[in-house]
Order: sequence, then C-alpha cells, then structure tokens
Amino acid sequence: MTFGGLMALINIQFNVKEGMVKAIIGPNGAGKTTLFNIITGTFPPTEGVVRFRGKPIQKLKAHEIAELGISRTFQTIELFGNMTVLENVMVGCHTRTRSSFIASGLRLPHVKQKEEQIRAKAMEILEFVGLAEKFSESADSLPLGERKMLEIGRALATEPTLLCLDEPAAGLNETETEKASSLINTIKEKGITVLLVEHDMKVVMNISDEIMVLNYGEKIAEGLSEEIQNNPKVIEAYLGSSEEDRA
Repeated sequence: MTFGGLMALINIQFNVKEGMVKAIIGPNGAGKTTLFNIITGTFPPTEGVVRFRGKPIQKLKAHEIAELGISRTFQTIELFGNMTVLENVMVGCHTRTRSSFIASGLRLPHVKQKEEQIRAKAMEILEFVGLAEKFSESADSLPLGERKMLEIGRALATEPTLLCLDEPAAGLNETETEKASSLINTIKEKGITVLLVEHDMKVVMNISDEIMVLNYGEKIAEGLSEEIQNNPKVIEAYLGSSEEDRA
C-alpha cells in the first residue's frame, strides 16, 4: 500500500486460520491499522490480493465485505453518540435485514416484526458484552471501557465470521483490560475468528494463537508467542538495537 511516495505496507503475506485469535503487533506507524483498512474495504491495496475463504475481496466495497462476514472496530471509537446503546447495536443488525424502501416507510406488519426481532437480538448482544442494563443510555454517556464493549457488540451484530479488533484494550485500566481479554476469548469459543491489533503485550501473549509483527510496513516475524518473545528482530523493533537506543 502506497500513499503518494510513502510505502505504508510492503509485500505483506500472511494467513489467518479459522477459529483462532491472531494478533498483529508493531511500533506506532508500523502499518497495522492500514492493513485493517485494506482487509475491511476502507481502501483497496495499491497492489496485491486479499482473499477471504479463497475468494478475492480487495475490489469490494466496505459494506459488501461486511456482508461476507468481516466486521471491525476502530482504533478511535466510532459510535453514534446521539443514539442509545441499544440503537447502536441495532444498526449493526440491519446489515442482515432486507426490507424495501416503501415497506419500511409504510411500516408494514412484516417490517414491524423484523424490527422487534432486531431489537431482541440487539439486547442479547448487549447481555453478552455486559451492557444490557444500560440499553437506554446514550452511547456518549458511557465511560471508555464500556464504549469499547459497545463497539465490539455492534460489530458482533453484523454476524461476522472474522472480527477485526483494533486496539480493544487501549486506554483501559487493569480490570477493564481483563474483561476485554475474557470477552475476546469467549468470542473465539463461539467460533468467530479474531484478528487483533493491540499494544498491550500481556493481552497479546495471553489470548493469541499466533502473532505477526510489523515494522515500517514490513513483516519481520510471525509465529507462536514464545517464538515472538525471543525473536531478535522483534526485540530490536520494540527496544532499539543497542544499549544507547534503549536508554
């Protein structure tokens, strides 16, 4: 991926096996969020192919990719602040519904029934992420940790098979971080594959099946947590190449 003359990602090749949690780590500016943006259709790669279950998706629009089963959260929380907690999740549910403009405008019986089903499903998701009691509150009124849980809930409402989480533990205290880690493990147990970008190494090492490391837009390592922890290139990327760099 290039932006003008800047090479943001260079020859990135990797696979995510179904049913795993795979983490992407690296220093700030390594290209992690750019990679998420490519996978989820925010913009297409300059070159290369993105395949989901064997089919190329790099030319599809974001909503088309979401319909295939890929959903995401954002590094900077993107909620509908003037809507309630419940309404935010219901928005995600609507990606799986089909009603004509006329039917919706006239509020025909089958549309009302579908709306009730969506509301019930959204409440189940809020229960799952621990926010059911706050369903009627505005999204903006929630503290950071709960807003992050809400964004995950909205992403789950699209019924993804691949969930891309961009720094879900950023800015959270220890208790909130443990809750986020537990939720991600539970999501995995439900059969949803997770692609995780995260700076909290404790979270990464505790919940990841595999880890890929980026630095300056290039992949420098990939493997199990034990392999990554002891990889000289990874240590250098995070800590510097000499005692002077590390000071």
